[in-house]
Amino acid sequence: MKILLVKLSSLGDVIQALPVLSGLKAVFPEAEIDWVVEEPSAAILRNHPLLRRLLVFRRPQILAGLKRGSFAELRRFLHPLREETYDVVLDLQGLLKSGLIVGVSRGRCKVGFANHREGSPLFYNLKLPPYDPEMHAVRRYLSTLRVFGLETPEAHFSFPPLPPLEELRRKFALPERFAVLVPVARWPTKLWTTEGWQVLAQRLKREGIFPVIVGAKGDASYARKILAGAPGLSLCGETDLLELATLLRGASVIVSVDTGPMHLAAALGKPVVALFGPTAPWRTGPYGEGHRVIFKGLSCSPCFKRECASRRCLTEIAPEEVLQACGF
Repeated sequence: MKILLVKLSSLGDVIQALPVLSGLKAVFPEAEIDWVVEEPSAAILRNHPLLRRLLVFRRPQILAGLKRGSFAELRRFLHPLREETYDVVLDLQGLLKSGLIVGVSRGRCKVGFANHREGSPLFYNLKLPPYDPEMHAVRRYLSTLRVFGLETPEAHFSFPPLPPLEELRRKFALPERFAVLVPVARWPTKLWTTEGWQVLAQRLKREGIFPVIVGAKGDASYARKILAGAPGLSLCGETDLLELATLLRGASVIVSVDTGPMHLAAALGKPVVALFGPTAPWRTGPYGEGHRVIFKGLSCSPCFKRECASRRCLTEIAPEEVLQACGF
C-alpha cells in the first residue's frame, strides 16, 4: 500500500499529526508512506524511520518563481509528487494549499473531512463526515484513520534520531539542570508579560535551574528584553529543530506559550507548563498526561484573535501562578 500524507504547516500542527504516521505503520508495517510538508517544519520529518520519502513544498520560492514567470521551482516539486500513484492521499491540513496538492497528486482515493476549509473538499473523492471543532487536534487527525477501517488508536509520537544531550551541553555550556522557556509565538495575543518571564527566570535561578530561552532567530530581540532584567541564556536561532527537541527532552522545567515547541515537548513526553489565552487548550493544548495549563477562562476567551488591545487573558496570569505550576 502506498500512502501520501499532506500536512504542510505549522510546526505544532505537523507534530500533532505525527501519530497518524505511527498508527498507519503499526497496522500496515509494509506500507510505503510519503509526506508533503513545508520547509520550516521539514527537519522534524527528515530521515524519519517510518517515512519512505519527504516531499518539501517550498511555497515562498515557488510563488517568487511564478511572479518572475518561472515554473522551475514548481516543476521541481511536482515531478517527484506525480511520479508516484498512491492508493490513498490523505489531506490532514484542510486548506486550499493542501487541497491543490491533493488535486495534482496521483491517487486512487483522495480523502479529507467534509468541513475542511477554503474549498479543499472539492479535491477529494472521499469525504469523511464533518469533524467536531472542539475535538483535540491530535484526536481529529487520528480519526482520519477510519478511512482504513481503523478505530482511533492511542497517540504515539515518533521522531528521527536526535543528537545527544551531552553534545549540546558542550556546545552551549549548559549546566546539569536547566529550564527551557518558550516566550514567543506568531500571534501577539499569545504572549505573556516580559516582567512575568523575568520573575520566573529569577526564581528558577535561585532554585538552581538555569533559564534557557529558545525560539526562532527573529525572537532574539524579545529574549534580550527578558534577559535585560533576568539571568539566563538565549538560544533563539541557535538550534535546529532536532537540537531543540534534545534540549526539551533534557530540561528540568519547560514553560511555554501556545506555540510549536510546546507541542514538541509534549510529544516527547515532557511535562509542560503552558500559558493559554486567546486559544482553546482543549483543542490545541499540550497532549498527554502531566501537563499544567494556565488558562484564565475570561468571558472573552478563547477569542482566536491575533490582535487585542488589552490581552487580559494573559497579562492577568500572575508569576506566582506559573511558579506554583512549576512546583515552587
